[in-house]
Amino acid sequence: MSTGSYAYFQFVQQWPPATCIRSNKPCTKHRPLPIFTIHGLWPSNYSNPRMPSNCRGSLFETRKLGCQSPELQSKLKRSWPNVETDNDTKLWEHEWNKHGTCSEGTLNQTQYFQRSHSMWRSHNITEILKRAHMLPNATQTWKYSDIESPIKAATRRTPFLRCKPDPQSNNSQLLHEVV
Repeated sequence: MSTGSYAYFQFVQQWPPATCIRSNKPCTKHRPLPIFTIHGLWPSNYSNPRMPSNCRGSLFETRKLGCQSPELQSKLKRSWPNVETDNDTKLWEHEWNKHGTCSEGTLNQTQYFQRSHSMWRSHNITEILKRAHMLPNATQTWKYSDIESPIKAATRRTPFLRCKPDPQSNNSQLLHEVV
C-alpha cells in the first residue's frame, strides 16, 4: 500500500454489547446491536501486531460518503455504526484520519470504506458464530479455541480474539473484538 510503517491491515470487528460495557458509559443508541460491527481497518506490522499504526494524510471528507455515495453511507450505518453515540460520521472520521489515511497510495477514502464494508460482508463473524451456535450471550461460556476454530475454518485465517473483564463477574471475560 502506501509508505506508512506497516506491513498489512487488520480488519477488526467488535461485539457492541461488550463495547458498551467496556466503555463504562451507557451507549446512546437504542440498542447495542446483537451483531458484530466494524471497529476498523488498521495498518499493522509484524513486530507489534497489537498496536495499529497511525498515519497522517488527507482529512476525512463527509461529502465523499454522503452526496457522492449515499448507498455506501447507508451500508456503513449497518456495518460500521458508532455504538457509543448517535454520530456515525464522527466514528468514520476518526477511523479514516487515524488509520485509513495509510491506505491512500492504493485506496482513496471511499474505496477504504467500501473495502471495509465488503470485508464485513464476506467475513461475517455474526453468521460464522451463529452457525457454530456460539454467538455471545449472558448464559454461555466458551474457551478461546472454541470460538477461534469456526472463524478460522470459515475465513482460512487465524483470528485474534480480544476479551475484556466482565464487570459483573470476577472470573469471566467478554468477547469484545475479533481481529
